[in-house]
Amino acid sequence: MRKIGIATTGGDAPGMNAAIRAVVRIAVSRHLEVVGFHRGYDGLMNDDPEPLTPRSVGGILQLGGTILHTARCPEFATPRGVRKAARNLSRNRIDGLVVIGGNGSFNGACDLSRETDALITGIPATIDNDVYGTEETIGFDTAVNTAVSEIDKIRDTAISHERTFIVEVMGRNKGFLALTAGITSGAEIIIVPEIRLKKENMFRTLEENSRKGKKSSIIVKAEGAGDADELAKEIEKRTGSEVRISVLGYAQRGGSPTARSRLLASLFGEKAVELLISGQRNKVVGLQNGRVSMIDLEKSCKTEKPLDMNLMLLANMLAT
Repeated sequence: MRKIGIATTGGDAPGMNAAIRAVVRIAVSRHLEVVGFHRGYDGLMNDDPEPLTPRSVGGILQLGGTILHTARCPEFATPRGVRKAARNLSRNRIDGLVVIGGNGSFNGACDLSRETDALITGIPATIDNDVYGTEETIGFDTAVNTAVSEIDKIRDTAISHERTFIVEVMGRNKGFLALTAGITSGAEIIIVPEIRLKKENMFRTLEENSRKGKKSSIIVKAEGAGDADELAKEIEKRTGSEVRISVLGYAQRGGSPTARSRLLASLFGEKAVELLISGQRNKVVGLQNGRVSMIDLEKSCKTEKPLDMNLMLLANMLAT
């Protein structure tokens, strides 16, 4: 192992820069050369590397986003695109590649691993927290804190105007962010893609809360769990209360990473370099039972991470 590459792929997540910094500084301390590929798999296919040194990654620990940038890359989803990327890894004499991203990124890494002799290690960084093999991903804690901060402000308005607010957070297919943000912001109702919404139960909860004297409610909904506008109309028709919608949007993906996200990035970066140096092929770094560990890349890609139903039960009990 003489030279490693880094690529940040898929959606950005707070803490990606901290992970880049950790990989570079630890790799260089182990006498390895490091290059970063701009715009993820697009940079791999179009051969756009940049040498990285401990000094070039100085001052990025606290920055959101990624200094290497990232881009959606439909061409990489084709066999031709994967082969182009593999050839460029060989051309640049890359012995190991660190892919920083989420599920889609790791699926691409699986495809790439079949076309290259370079060792590949994945560092999970996504606000969705949906990567199998890790209890937490880089950026998740930051996104939760961002969402909770906004929901707390929205609750002030909800109470003042005696309204119900539907707050939509990110999560097209998974509800990890919605569930955690909902619990920690005291939401009365949490709606996630994994659980079919029973509207009668929702109406019953809102009506019972009204009878108890609660004049406002917060509903936290993942973006992939139905249409917020239709839901708002149904609630207004059924309960007679005013309903407003607030979509938090891309603000959840940005901002300075929390101390928790920075720490995970540093720990995961160290583990990724260790795996490459020891000759481990196609692994994903993760947090399991509170300890930094690893899992096979293919297993991580092919296994769906389940939502913790105990947390949903807790949310329902806390909302009474």
